[in-house]
Amino acid sequence: MLQFAEFILKRAGLAVVTLVIVSFIVFSLMEMVPGNCAERYLAFKNTQGEQITVQDIKAEEARLGLDRPFVVRWGSWLANVFFRGDFGDSCILRVNINQLLGQKMWLSIGICFTALLLAYVIAIPIGIISASSRSPVLNNSLRLLSYLGLAMPNFLLALMIMLFSTVVFGDSLTGLFSKEYRDAPWSVDRIIDFLSRACLPIFILGWSATAFALQTVRALMSDENGKLYVTAARARGIRGGRLLWRYPARHALGPIVNSVGFDLNRVFNELPIVAIILTLTEAGALLLEALARSNDQQLAGAIIFMLTASIVALNFMSDVLLALLDPRVRSGVMGRAQA
Repeated sequence: MLQFAEFILKRAGLAVVTLVIVSFIVFSLMEMVPGNCAERYLAFKNTQGEQITVQDIKAEEARLGLDRPFVVRWGSWLANVFFRGDFGDSCILRVNINQLLGQKMWLSIGICFTALLLAYVIAIPIGIISASSRSPVLNNSLRLLSYLGLAMPNFLLALMIMLFSTVVFGDSLTGLFSKEYRDAPWSVDRIIDFLSRACLPIFILGWSATAFALQTVRALMSDENGKLYVTAARARGIRGGRLLWRYPARHALGPIVNSVGFDLNRVFNELPIVAIILTLTEAGALLLEALARSNDQQLAGAIIFMLTASIVALNFMSDVLLALLDPRVRSGVMGRAQA
């Protein structure tokens, strides 16, 4: 037990170090954009008809602390993020980023995570059955569905569903809330309305994720089924579901558990395009707006860092879960600790 606690502490330490390195990379990218925050904001004000002088720029730089050394500014930003959860103000909008994001980031992470969970719930049992079945009809049907999921882009599926719902039901099903609940406080009715609207982006994002996970599970199971320890288990009279779940499935699912963070990142990468088509007011669309239109690097950096923190946290939890599920990993952890 002591060795396992030491393993958890080491993984937690690596997670913190990873976040510090990521924060430095994100902050450096924010600084590398031509023109600092003061210059970009005053240039925006200049387009509104205001006359901006060099003195105005220097005064704004001093007010924002941009005249301090890079390392000092990074350390201050990192301390605010880690200990206060404060990402500062948006460079262009001049609104606190925490208030600007509000519930949008959590809604985005929730949608992506639910889509990924849906993909695993469908792909893992079907992939195991497909790899163990000798039925050509079943295998070819599942292979066709997985290829279709990989070949059809999510944005095309979103357009097809939106067009179909508009023609048939007279409603495009866009947005995360109906008009009457868009600005309303949270309530049971608003939650129900959100869930009814969120099903569409969850299904669209889970479409390709399910196909990818199905192919992965099927390939891993096919590889494990041919190994000697499975043959030995069959020779001992172990059959059916007991054989599948106790031996090949338990080992085949290790890489799936270990790739949860990567899969979440891949789903989130597809979210901005789907968000634009479905007019979702969440962090994916806000990130695209900050990067491609307003050039608001402070806002974009905050969203990227929060997404990375979510992925690092998931990777940490998946490492712990993998050590609990896979006896090979657990014995390796205990062996290193005892050595």
